[in-house]
Amino acid sequence: MTQTAKLALEDGTVFTGVAFGAQGEVDGEVCFNTSMTGYQEILTDPSYCGQIVAMTYPEIGNYGVNGEDVESAQPQLAGFIVRQASRRASNFRSTGDLHGYLEKNGVVGLAGIDTRALVRHIRNQGALKGVLSSIDLDDASLVAKARCSPGLVGRDLVREVIPKQSRDWQERLSPWTRLETDIPTANSPAASAAPLTQAAAPDERRPHVVAMDYGMKWNIARYLADIGCRVTILPGTATADDILAQQPDGVFLSNGPGDPEPLEYAIGAIRGVLGKTPVFGICLGHQLLSLACGAKTFKLKFGHRGANQPVMNLETGRVEITSQNHGFAVAEDTLPAELEVTHRNLNDRTIEGVRHRHLPAFSVQYHPEASAGPHDSSYLFGKFRELMGLKA
Repeated sequence: MTQTAKLALEDGTVFTGVAFGAQGEVDGEVCFNTSMTGYQEILTDPSYCGQIVAMTYPEIGNYGVNGEDVESAQPQLAGFIVRQASRRASNFRSTGDLHGYLEKNGVVGLAGIDTRALVRHIRNQGALKGVLSSIDLDDASLVAKARCSPGLVGRDLVREVIPKQSRDWQERLSPWTRLETDIPTANSPAASAAPLTQAAAPDERRPHVVAMDYGMKWNIARYLADIGCRVTILPGTATADDILAQQPDGVFLSNGPGDPEPLEYAIGAIRGVLGKTPVFGICLGHQLLSLACGAKTFKLKFGHRGANQPVMNLETGRVEITSQNHGFAVAEDTLPAELEVTHRNLNDRTIEGVRHRHLPAFSVQYHPEASAGPHDSSYLFGKFRELMGLKA
């Protein structure tokens, strides 16, 4: 027996479909992701905290779920929407099905709606607050709840996903990633046939990277470990003194959810380490580095979320196909003179990467650690290694 579920948007639009996963009711900003694969990575990406994610690919769940393809300990998003949820999983790595995975982890799902119509509505109207429910099916009630929900702007969602204490990271990349990844050289990712991974070395000879966790995807830490770094993860609320006390060879600024501008503690900590150690930021980390240097950010109309976003590397002229997940961007007209644009989105021309002109610091808006997703930009980890004074 199928159970009805509904998605109500703050502008009064209501979609009616079938409940799957956990029963319940959640609110969040409704967004969409254009990836064809990687739904388990999307579900467990902490950057989706506070959001209800709709997948544009029509059938989701066909290859099941497993214990390896995760970016955090559990799903992090508010709710999940698909056109059709696969009834069966068919893959030799699968250990379960999507419905059971969502149900076990308390994620409310909605299937059977016209996701094309939903995506078109969001693209036209911009990101909208919504409520997804399988327990309240009254349209007026749901729309009222959506309008009263908090949204993303001005909220500190990072505190909801960061770890409570520091940890040393040991796990390296899956062999499946290594089969597809080029060597991370600074300018020509496809130029060498050498492997990505570095030989294991005693801790005293490995560069020590302090990774600031604002909601970090685990594959980032795996990449850092795989290029031969000793990785210490600190909560995103750590101060500059906390970071420098670790005597890092480099500091990494992670991805994370929501609006970057309320995160004054993170911005202040980054200001405190700039010039004292090399810095590399991804996604939210890119925005925070830019804010620490004096730039401002703005909210995109509906964000960039998917695994096929074209980005131009302005230093090489190479176009990289990238994985992205962000709803805010750095405002170019506020960029300080000391920051130079290094990458640009070819769809809407927004900034996708910056480099400090005088200090060893750079960042990108997209995800070079993408999994599942393109590996065109994995060379950036090698660039970070080189910035720490070590050959890639």
